[in-house]
Order: sequence, then structure tokens, then C-alpha cells
Amino acid sequence: MLTGRTVDPYNPKVVRATTGSLFHLPVSVGGDLEDVVERAHAAGLLVLAADVKGDDLLQARADGVLAQPTAWLFGNEAHGLEESALELADHVLKLPIFGRAESLNLATAASVCLYESAFAQRAVDGL
Repeated sequence: MLTGRTVDPYNPKVVRATTGSLFHLPVSVGGDLEDVVERAHAAGLLVLAADVKGDDLLQARADGVLAQPTAWLFGNEAHGLEESALELADHVLKLPIFGRAESLNLATAASVCLYESAFAQRAVDGL
């Protein structure tokens, strides 16, 4: 679900970056963030936000947070999520970065967060 001002999901660069998966997944554009979060909660999802000021992602995994069905909030690559968006999340998490890098690009950060959630949920399911 893409909310607010966001890139066109059918922009050629986006389509290439998804390696065609965009055409096999439901995509919703233009929703209101508060409404989307409310609907995620109503569906039983834990809403997580990725932000450099958050708690450690790996600790959240160890604590079982990621084992729950989740919806993630990701912000603009240059500016991240607004404070009002962070306040909507149940947990705000950051990726540990080793070395001297200041941050990861959005696609990389989102990939790691989604993988960690999927891995933790799969472990709970015994797969």
C-alpha cells in the first residue's frame, strides 16, 4: 500500500527494481496512512516502522516481536517517516549497521526488514 506522496509504482525504474513482481501482487495507491494503519490493526497485524531512531531490529526478533503477523511502514529515502507516522506504529525499529555507513538505501532496508519478519514467522510455523 502506497500512501501520501510517493513514486508511481509503474515508473519504469520501479518496475525493473521489482523484477516483474509488481504485476503479480496487489498494489494500492493513494490511501490515507492513518486509515491504512487502522485497517492493519483491525486485520490483526502489528504495525512496525523502520527508522534510525528506533529500537534494535535484532533484539525485536529475539523478543518475538517479528514472529507476529506484521505490516511495515517505510518512509522516504531522503527523509524517512514523519513523526506523526512513527506515532502510529506499535514499534519503531532500526537496522543495526556495522562499519561506517550512516544508513542503507530504502530498498535494502525494506528487504532486510521484510526478510527478518518472514524468517521469524516461518520459524514460529515450524518451517
